Amino acid sequence: MAWQFTSNRPIYVQIVEEIELRILNGTYEMGMRLPSVRDLAVLAAVNPNTMQRALAELEEMGLVTTQRNTGRTVTTDESAVSRARDIKADLLAETFLMQMKALGLSRKEVLERLAKGENKEGEHAVNS
Repeated sequence: MAWQFTSNRPIYVQIVEEIELRILNGTYEMGMRLPSVRDLAVLAAVNPNTMQRALAELEEMGLVTTQRNTGRTVTTDESAVSRARDIKADLLAETFLMQMKALGLSRKEVLERLAKGENKEGEHAVNS
């Protein structure tokens, strides 16, 4: 099944974000060999050049490494993954807080909603 992209941002950026998320959440484990550019392009239903650009960006970020004979693998550098996770989490938190502030919610109200959401998440896990 093809990946879902929106038209408001470059596709290669969305590919970077998708693969980054898969690395950060462990779907693509550290040291795991990634599919070839061509195979990933087929999976994502994009041009191989677009996929190549996204993988080059991930390599610049330190999340992917290229070996001459074995292709691309997810980094084994735990600190690089941890740094990327922290950066992503901080960005998401900042965006969330700006949106809550735009709604006119106080810090207390935001924290209450987060606690309420956490409780609901726990309920869903128990009921599943």
